[in-house]
Amino acid sequence: QVHLEESGGGLVQIGGSMRLSCAASGRSFNSFAMGWFRQPPGKEREFVAAIALREDVPNYEDSVRGRFTISRGDAKNTVNLQMENLKPEDTAVYYCAASSSRPVVSVFEGEYDYFGQGTQVTVSS
Repeated sequence: QVHLEESGGGLVQIGGSMRLSCAASGRSFNSFAMGWFRQPPGKEREFVAAIALREDVPNYEDSVRGRFTISRGDAKNTVNLQMENLKPEDTAVYYCAASSSRPVVSVFEGEYDYFGQGTQVTVSS
C-alpha cells in the first residue's frame, strides 16, 4: 500500500507565498518522479509541475513557470512546491502524484501511479 501525504495548504493573500510538501511512503516503494496537479473549482484536474527525482529535472505548466518551484525534499520520496506571487486563479485543490515506474515528468495524469488526497489552496484578497 502506497500513501502520499500532502501538507502546507491554506489561505493566502494575492501576491503571497506558500509551500506545499508531499511525502510518499509504502513498503518497498521507490518513486522515480513526483509532481503536482490541481483542480480549480468547477474545472478538471490539471498539471502544475513535476520532477524526476534522481535526474533532478523539472517540468512546469506555462502559467506557473517562473512563479512556482518544484524541488526534491531532503528525505527519500519527498517533494516540495514553493509557490510565489500567488494569484486568485491558483485557487484549487492541489494533489501530489508519484510514478513508481519511470522518471517521466509528464503532464498526463495517466503517467502517474499514485495520487494523494489533496490539499486546498485558496488565494484571496
